[in-house]
Amino acid sequence: MPSKNGYATFEQLLDQAAAVCGIDPGYWDIWGHYHVAPPAVKQAILASAGLPSRTAEELERALAERVEAEWRQHVPPSLVVSQAEGHTLPISVPAESLSEPSKISVRREDGQTETFEVKLAELPQAEARELGGQSWVRKLATLPAGLPLGYHTALVTIGARTAETRYIVTPDRAWADPVLASGGRAAGVSVSLYGLRSAANWGCGDFRDLLSLIDWVSAELRASFVGLNPLHAIHNRRPFNTSPYLPNSIFYQNFLYLDVEGIEDYARSPRAQKWRCRSEVCAEIEQLRAAPLVDYERVAALKLGFLKRLFLQFLNEWRAHSARAREFADFLAAEGELLEKFATYCALDEYLHKRDREVWIWPAWPEEYRDPESAAVRAFRAKHWRSVLFYQYVQWQIDGQLRRVQQHARDRGLRIGLYHDMALATDRFGSDLWAHRAFYGTGCRVGSPPDDFSPAGQDWGFPPPASERHREDGYRLFAESIRKNCRHGGALRIDHVMRLFRLFWIPDGHEAAAGAYVRERSLDYLRVLALESVRNRVIVVGEDLGTVEPQIRETLAKFGILSYRLFYFEREGGDLKNYDRYPSQALVSSTTHDLPTLAGYWIGADIEARHKAGVVDDARYQEQIATRAADKQKMLDRLFASGLLPSDSARSAASYPELTSELRSAIIRFLALTSSELLAINEEDITGETAQQNVPGTTAQYPNWRRKMRFTLEQLRSDPEALERAGIMRHWIEQSGRAAV
Repeated sequence: MPSKNGYATFEQLLDQAAAVCGIDPGYWDIWGHYHVAPPAVKQAILASAGLPSRTAEELERALAERVEAEWRQHVPPSLVVSQAEGHTLPISVPAESLSEPSKISVRREDGQTETFEVKLAELPQAEARELGGQSWVRKLATLPAGLPLGYHTALVTIGARTAETRYIVTPDRAWADPVLASGGRAAGVSVSLYGLRSAANWGCGDFRDLLSLIDWVSAELRASFVGLNPLHAIHNRRPFNTSPYLPNSIFYQNFLYLDVEGIEDYARSPRAQKWRCRSEVCAEIEQLRAAPLVDYERVAALKLGFLKRLFLQFLNEWRAHSARAREFADFLAAEGELLEKFATYCALDEYLHKRDREVWIWPAWPEEYRDPESAAVRAFRAKHWRSVLFYQYVQWQIDGQLRRVQQHARDRGLRIGLYHDMALATDRFGSDLWAHRAFYGTGCRVGSPPDDFSPAGQDWGFPPPASERHREDGYRLFAESIRKNCRHGGALRIDHVMRLFRLFWIPDGHEAAAGAYVRERSLDYLRVLALESVRNRVIVVGEDLGTVEPQIRETLAKFGILSYRLFYFEREGGDLKNYDRYPSQALVSSTTHDLPTLAGYWIGADIEARHKAGVVDDARYQEQIATRAADKQKMLDRLFASGLLPSDSARSAASYPELTSELRSAIIRFLALTSSELLAINEEDITGETAQQNVPGTTAQYPNWRRKMRFTLEQLRSDPEALERAGIMRHWIEQSGRAAV
């Protein structure tokens, strides 16, 4: 269908708009089949990006308006530039305005301001365009040399008009630990914090347990870090709201991890101590502690009750403006609106659910409370200020305990300390969507195309980012997400790091396989990530598993972001790579939360779990069993070829119905011998557990995110089997030169 100009067809305009918005024309699946993005899918994604495309005329008009708006705002809303390059600022003006008096004011992040006049007519010209019968030109102004790393503001004045841009100056690489950068290597253990068992916790691993684990890692393993699951705040409700990878908020943490008795206000609160001694409370704690799985609702209710008693105790100090109250006030000032909105959401969620037990999510709230800027929300915050302040107090306690844990790790010789994990997603019914809705796309959700584990594709059910809105806001929320998640740690894992390059969008009403990839402003995101990494002295690891374009890994390597390599997946020509073929700028690991443990892999526990849950049918189940048998043999062949198993050992995988100590030791040694800077071994692979933490594609069919570790923290130091297993791990850490010094 020709457009009104008679030249471009609707299909051509649709392709043009798709290219402008970063929509790929199609994708290759893992079996080598190419899937073309249907016009309906492109139209739906364009609508989500704010470009209506029902007709050629509508689409042509939307494209023209987008271009015109970009020029008429005079300067980009934000610019992310390298500190090593010359700093220029593009300025768009009508040609007749070139002689108008103009100036630029650069306000640095530290408050210093430098103002200078510019003669627009004399500046280099980058581009020219006709807009509505008017000639416009784009000039390039040079900003003062020596702008430091940071978030600055450039204000342009042209006659009586002004325009502002956020000018972000960044390093070219993420922070590198000096020892690792000079050829050193390190090792650590990854744990699911909620799954730690001890004689002291209240049914869920907490920060006191983490202190104890750090002591064990330091003394028994001589490792340099402890890797954690994302600590993000979640709703703590089964089965849909317990995944640390689908958080209520990406910016704040789950209070379940607080050591309640370690909070300063506990020692000052006779009411809380008396309550702790009640027989029914003691019985509840014992039951939760003895339970084989984490009971999120009961642990949350128990801890929340105590935290509110401690908060009442703290209110005495708050009213008295004590030194601790002033510390809290400083924390509130530093966190600002971000924490205030999160705490308001938590208080509203609690209040409205108590009023109506059938109200579980914010879209079901009374309409006046669905908008965080509404008069009703402001009135609620004023009336229920204690409830809002309580949830701010909880985050203050989490921040303090995490700080102490990281300092303890450093004091015990863990060079890196805590290795945090940041989720890709955020719950569409959580506080982030309520508080920051404009920063998420509508009408689409994120997923992944079909693969071996999910032949129909995966629909992750959360909305994609509205990238243009992030750019317009100067990437503030993205920077905050990095800053909040690497605070009190020495390394940060970015889950599904390909998100910084592209995401698989699935329009509402379409199956997962019918989606399309949408490109991001990857260099902007990577530069902001590098800036926060350098400022916080945090190593960045990008989880780049799955189908990864070669240029993505090349770009990550250029920015000093470590790749994420797994023993199961590293192959050449169908065979497993030898350890000397692993990249040095990487973290190598035995498995992840979504994959089987080594022992579970060997007996096919993950395949059985998927089949039992109905994720794969009988035919696919039999196919995966056969593939696993072949892969186990390849694994065994590689260990023999690498000289890591005695020559007189059995060479057939069928001779090993279970993963023997000999095989496990050989695999750990194999990973330790790689040149990869970091080695992370999952706790389950040290203690020989067979069940994985999560089976993708399941909810109630599998106890996802609830499994507790096999040994208690006390048993790790006393049980002969636990000591033997830790000894093997330590031996290979030391032999490979990865031991903490």
